[in-house]
Amino acid sequence: MKAVRLYGVDDLRVVEMPTPEIGSGEVLLRTRAALICGTDVRMLKNGAKSSPLTLGHELAGVIEAVGRDVRTYRPGQRVAIAPNYGCGVCDPCVSGQGQNCATLRALGIHEDGGFAEFVRVPAMAVAQGNISPIGDHVSFAEAAIAEPLSCVYNSFERAHFKPGESVIVIGAGPIGLMHAKLYKLAGAGLVMMCDVNAERVAACVRDDASFVAVPSEGAQERVMELTHGAGADVVITAASVAAVQQMAFGLAALNGRVIFFGGLPAGKETVALDTNIIHYKMITVTGTSRQSLAQYRACLNLIGRRLVDVRSVITRTWPLDGAAEAFASSIRGEGLKSGFVME
Repeated sequence: MKAVRLYGVDDLRVVEMPTPEIGSGEVLLRTRAALICGTDVRMLKNGAKSSPLTLGHELAGVIEAVGRDVRTYRPGQRVAIAPNYGCGVCDPCVSGQGQNCATLRALGIHEDGGFAEFVRVPAMAVAQGNISPIGDHVSFAEAAIAEPLSCVYNSFERAHFKPGESVIVIGAGPIGLMHAKLYKLAGAGLVMMCDVNAERVAACVRDDASFVAVPSEGAQERVMELTHGAGADVVITAASVAAVQQMAFGLAALNGRVIFFGGLPAGKETVALDTNIIHYKMITVTGTSRQSLAQYRACLNLIGRRLVDVRSVITRTWPLDGAAEAFASSIRGEGLKSGFVME
C-alpha cells in the first residue's frame, strides 16, 4: 500500500509498504479521508519519538476486514475513527476520560495513522468503541473532521455557555471557525473573530455573515465597543501564541470565562499575566486538550444532522502522492482545513 511516513525532522516521504495484518480483535480500515492537523505540522518540524511513523489522526473510511473475534463491526461499513485510546482500567478511563490516560496511545501519534491506504485499528481501540458508523449522506472528509470538532466541543462544555452571551475567538483558522459555528448553534448573541491574518477572518465572515471581524490591533477597544463596554462573556484562545493568552483577559467581561485551547510551543510555556484582572473581574480560566469518546460521537451526530456544517471548513484535498504540496500549503496557512481524500 501507499503511505505518507515521517522519518525525522522535515523528512516526510510517500512510500510503498506492506498492508497491515490484523489480529483476532483488530479491524483493518480502508482509508477514504484523512485531514492534516497542526499537530502533524509540528511533528514534521520537530520530529516524533515514534518515527518512522505514518501520520494522520483525523480519519474515516470503510472497514476492509475484521478479526475473527470482532462481533460489532463488519466489512463494508462506513466509519469514522477516534484516534485516542487508553488502558481501559485506570480512573480516567473508567470515568469516560480515556484521553487523559497516563498510557494513552493514538493513531498517527504513537501508532501508524490515516495517511495511508489502509490502517490497522488496535484491539484496545476496537473494544473501547473508537470506531463509529457514519451515514451514507456524510462524506468521509466530513466524518474525519469530527476529531478536531470534538476537541472544540470539549472546550465548549467547559465554558458553561448560556444562550445570548457573547464570545470572541482569537485565531480564525479551521479550529477557530469550528468554535464560532458551535457557539452560533448554541445561541450566541454575538460571535467575534480575531486574527493577525485578515484573510482568514474575512473567510470566516464569508462563511457566516453574522460573525463580526475584530482587528488584532486595537482588539480590546473594538470588543468593548461591540459589547457596550461589558467585554466578552467567553474568550477562546485558538492560537498557540503567548501574546494571545495575555490579551485574552483584557477582552473578558465580569464573570467571564477564558478558555486556553491552543497550547504553547516548548520553551514558550511561561506567560506573564496581570492576575489582578482575573481577581477583580472574577474570571474563570481553564484549558482543554483532546476529547472523550462521548464528545467524539456527539460531534459525529452534529455533523450527520448538519447542525454544524463543516463542509466549508475543508478547503482543499490531495491524493497521497501530493503530500509535499499538501503540507507546504498547510504550513503557509493557505485556506482552512486540508488533507487527503482517497477514491
